Amino acid sequence: MNRNLALLALCQGLFLTNNVVFIAINGLVGLSLAPRAWMATLPVTGYVLGSALSTMIVARLQARLGRKRSFQIGLAVAVFSAALCAYAASTRSFGLLLVATVVAGFYAANASLYRFAGPELVVPAFRERAISLVLAGGIVGGVVGPNLASATRTLLPQPFVGAYLSLIVVALLSFVALSFIRFPAHAPPLPGASRGRPLREIARQPIFIVAVMAVGAGYGVMNLLMAATPIAMAQCKHPFESAALVLEWHVLGMFVPGFFTGHLIRRFGELPIMTIGALLNFACVAIALSGIDVMQFLGALFLLGVGWNFLYVGATTLYTRTYRPEEKNRAQGVMDLCVFSTMALSSFASGALITTQGWTLLNLGSLVPIGLVSAALGWLAWQQRMRPATAS
Repeated sequence: MNRNLALLALCQGLFLTNNVVFIAINGLVGLSLAPRAWMATLPVTGYVLGSALSTMIVARLQARLGRKRSFQIGLAVAVFSAALCAYAASTRSFGLLLVATVVAGFYAANASLYRFAGPELVVPAFRERAISLVLAGGIVGGVVGPNLASATRTLLPQPFVGAYLSLIVVALLSFVALSFIRFPAHAPPLPGASRGRPLREIARQPIFIVAVMAVGAGYGVMNLLMAATPIAMAQCKHPFESAALVLEWHVLGMFVPGFFTGHLIRRFGELPIMTIGALLNFACVAIALSGIDVMQFLGALFLLGVGWNFLYVGATTLYTRTYRPEEKNRAQGVMDLCVFSTMALSSFASGALITTQGWTLLNLGSLVPIGLVSAALGWLAWQQRMRPATAS
């Protein structure tokens, strides 16, 4: 850990504060404003869709302007979009809220690259730990986000307007922290310079396929269940404070393991840690199906968070082997495009399923992507075992 990495981890924590507040309130705001109940999570979907649409734009910005300036532009958009969300909630405009959340996705597309920027701030030997420690900064979001949502949702006469306005302060704090980070000097690509291999060649690598599958499915299942949880708990007559507590423990599960996931990956390898992550997802579904008490929601969402961490950090570390330095912006953009597209689909499905089919069917449906990821991990492990045998 050094000062630059610590400040980047803080920026990650403030980004997660933004995300947790969005997850905690967007479904409920959507439920109160949407013309149909199944449209409740469309504001969550809008946020993720905006992220997906922004990924390749952000990749080009990072290639041209460098990490720091691109991240700063993302934070400026975060301030604007939070103000627009507050205005939409105060005027009870569902359409404007959707527009605002799509715009906010540009910030998410930028901030999702914090994890890739982390290894650039340390020596190569600490690559895994840098990724893990940056993500561990999300603990800030786990603690601050739910409490901020609870404290500010009734701050103004119109519910949740205060929560959106508080995110302006969060983005400004992140802007200040980012201004003190010294990233490696950026050299824009020269005209005619090699851009590396075509994307189709990069994407044919087995570790590329499995890494993208694992991150996409891990994020998709996590988003499917997390976005539905506040609505499901409201349907079960649990108070908002209980939903905030469950989300707090979920986000802690996502990011507390960051302090040791990198060490575990360095010792045991990516695939064993990712496999444990998939098994924890199965355990999450088992607990979620066992009942609807607060502690069952809490236990399921906590295991979901830890499982996501193992899959996400493992797959991100694995993915860094798939591209060369001159290919990094395009490759990272492609990964996040796949991730956010999956999340957009899962967040939309989340609202539709929880309001029409219920919590049980939602959890049963999540077993399909978890099973596919487990099979893909087994396939890659078999491929890696066969390669030395073939070479000999």
